[in-house]
Amino acid sequence: MTTPRREPAIENVPLPEEKVDAIQRGLLGWFAANARDLPWRRTRDPYAILVSEVMLQQTQVDRVIPFYERWLDQFPDVTALAYAPTADVITAWAGLGYNRRAVNLQRTARFVVEERGGVFPSDVADLLALPGIGPYTSGAIAAFAFEQDAAFIDTNMRRVLHRVAFGPDVPDQLRHDREVIPVARQCVPPGRGWEWNQALIEFGALQCTARKPACLICPLRPECASYPVILGALASVPRGSRKKTESPFEGSNRFYRGRVIDALRGAASAGLSLQELGAAIKPDFTDEELAWLLGVVSGLVRDGLAQTARTVAEAEVPYDIAEGDTGGGTTGDLASVRVRLP
Repeated sequence: MTTPRREPAIENVPLPEEKVDAIQRGLLGWFAANARDLPWRRTRDPYAILVSEVMLQQTQVDRVIPFYERWLDQFPDVTALAYAPTADVITAWAGLGYNRRAVNLQRTARFVVEERGGVFPSDVADLLALPGIGPYTSGAIAAFAFEQDAAFIDTNMRRVLHRVAFGPDVPDQLRHDREVIPVARQCVPPGRGWEWNQALIEFGALQCTARKPACLICPLRPECASYPVILGALASVPRGSRKKTESPFEGSNRFYRGRVIDALRGAASAGLSLQELGAAIKPDFTDEELAWLLGVVSGLVRDGLAQTARTVAEAEVPYDIAEGDTGGGTTGDLASVRVRLP
């Protein structure tokens, strides 16, 4: 087993040690009684941990589990993913959304195989050097694969730490992440980084939720800076207020990006012409929208999610136009473009 590594010593710690001790006891005791049996908690394989963390970004746990298990059946290790055709990777991702995650996951795998001999680093700083790996994912791999005492935060972890240490996080956070992260570091019990960080994520997902925290049965209630005012603060937030401020998804370029990828997944290896693709994603598609569709496709090409080609006899097509631009090609030029998965 890898020797747990502590984060650097913290100066000017935000919380008194007696409060930290009480938080640790309360949260770890709660986790021992309430932890879900999740497949990625049964492994210390850094590749499997990476796959789970990428899939869990903006996707619910119950939905991820079958995708995670099928993915590891198809791409059982980092080498298998690195050398797989990108089209197969994108196809295997069907149903998870945010398709760029699949391509970025393969880019990370290829770097690990080609530059590091297939071996993941265990140190947070070295993990951060991998392409596509940010502060959260590097900390998660260090803690969950190598059992390091790493401190990191995602949405659930941030919510719990902010509420306990500083007060309510609604309608807005009182403190910036640069003040929350030192609390995260201070709270990791020495030698228990895996357990602590799993507990913190689980607590935010099941107990200290965004809209309906179970404050009355919360083991951290005596130490929580938010109790009892958090309940009133949440009650004062208008229902559906977040949805009203978001731009509509259906009909947006992001919506059609997803539909393009779905259509290409079901197409033959030669792909679809731009006209065929338009008809597949939009029942009322017209030739006047070919330039718009090429703009959507061009964004997918830049993200590594699609490739374009044209018939030999046709005039040059402007492949470098930005999403939403009309481009300079004629309808005939654009109609000749073929699109397929990489």
